[in-house]
Amino acid sequence: MKKDKTPFRWDHFSDQPAMIHDKTYKRRIYKTVIADFLKMLVTNLIVFPLSLLFYYLFPIKKVSIKPNTFFGLSINVDKNPEATRQLVDDLAVDNVLIRLPLHDIENLASYIDFTQQYADKNILINILQDRRHIEDLVLWHQSLTTIFEKFSPICHRFQIGNAINRKKWAIFSMEEYLRFYQVAYDLKQEKHPNIILLGSAVIDFEYYFTIRTLFNRYPVQFDQLSTLLYVDRRGAPENTQVSLNLINKLQLLQSIARLSPKTQTEIVITEVNWPIENTHPYAPTSGYECVSLEDHANYLVRYYLLALASGVVKNVYWHQLIAAGYGLIDQREGLKKYPAYYAFKTLLFLLKDSQFINLTQRGTLYHARFKLTTLIHVYWALEPITLATEDKRILLRDGTEVRQKLLTVGESPVYIID
Repeated sequence: MKKDKTPFRWDHFSDQPAMIHDKTYKRRIYKTVIADFLKMLVTNLIVFPLSLLFYYLFPIKKVSIKPNTFFGLSINVDKNPEATRQLVDDLAVDNVLIRLPLHDIENLASYIDFTQQYADKNILINILQDRRHIEDLVLWHQSLTTIFEKFSPICHRFQIGNAINRKKWAIFSMEEYLRFYQVAYDLKQEKHPNIILLGSAVIDFEYYFTIRTLFNRYPVQFDQLSTLLYVDRRGAPENTQVSLNLINKLQLLQSIARLSPKTQTEIVITEVNWPIENTHPYAPTSGYECVSLEDHANYLVRYYLLALASGVVKNVYWHQLIAAGYGLIDQREGLKKYPAYYAFKTLLFLLKDSQFINLTQRGTLYHARFKLTTLIHVYWALEPITLATEDKRILLRDGTEVRQKLLTVGESPVYIID
């Protein structure tokens, strides 16, 4: 593997680039992006107020959402690949995201072989940038030409770039990203018109970066608008940030997309999770954001249901299957399934073939309705509340079945089947 000339290092514990500790290099980065920062500032001063006005005045444009394509999971070639297929089958997940890091492009064959095992699934390839491909667009064109040619017989959806607003991810400005993305867009137009390209893959609720990628003079289009919409720093997925909860944030993002000539309005959340307490150095954040295993499982289910209820999200991919610090399985001593694994399995088992009806909120009680051959009700409450269940069939978050006339509902979602 070739090494970058710049101080970038991959953290194999948290599966992301390590922080850049070279202060001199960081200062040099900031000096080079002043012009693009000013462009972003001016663009946001114009677009963001219009987006807010559009958000408040015009209803959302609901997209066609099917639960069987909504629930997705990220899997990695370097995380117990032999066991991964069995686990994916056990979960019965149909939509998988596979990371392809450009810093490991010399081992492309192993990623192709791994992806081939999931040819029966709906696959999204997430191409992770590195600095040498950002700086050398000729090399990027060569690498991407090979990627498209090798993967297109297996899958046709590709996210170009990841977490592009974090400099440790090797992109220093949105101008750099747009040049990087244009190579992919031009190659698609010339040789691969059936490929679906996702971007701009901004992480967290930092839409000012998204706005810069959606309002510019570059001749590009995003077939689907991707986001890594974490809310872990706010705690529970229902919590608000500047008065906006998760559903509000997603609908605001669609309002921005509807104003832009650069993208379709389909939103794909390609990465979300909560870091797990007491898993350092595997947790990808500080201890402040880490949660208990119970909260980890509860938040997973509730995030999926809230995102589905927003009416604007096409897919959500939990990041990821095997990862001790944030995934569904702890790999440190064998493979140990976290409570979130069983919560995700139950969620898919009950809802992936259903039809979503609606989500209502009464005080702190949330109630999602789905229709299969019967009605499936999903309840959770931020403060405990007792429901009369009339001896109906009840499945707890992890799939345990109970029958009782009165049920106390709390932060752990429960399924009541008519």
